[in-house]
Amino acid sequence: MAEFFAMGGYAAYVWSSYALAALVMVGLLAATLKALRGAETTLKALEGSRPPRRRRQQRNGAAASPAAEVGEG
Repeated sequence: MAEFFAMGGYAAYVWSSYALAALVMVGLLAATLKALRGAETTLKALEGSRPPRRRRQQRNGAAASPAAEVGEG
């Protein structure tokens, strides 16, 4: 088992490479989560600043078609 961890004399290079890769991956995860929180905050602000959507009016118990709302049909 000790021979495995020694990596044939290259342990310092191999394990430092693994550590660096793990550090980069943790950094990418942290940056992604921070960007996600920022995007969610922006989305909530944008959704709060616009007027509420109107519901479609139903005519004779059936849903109105988009063409009827525009006046084409």
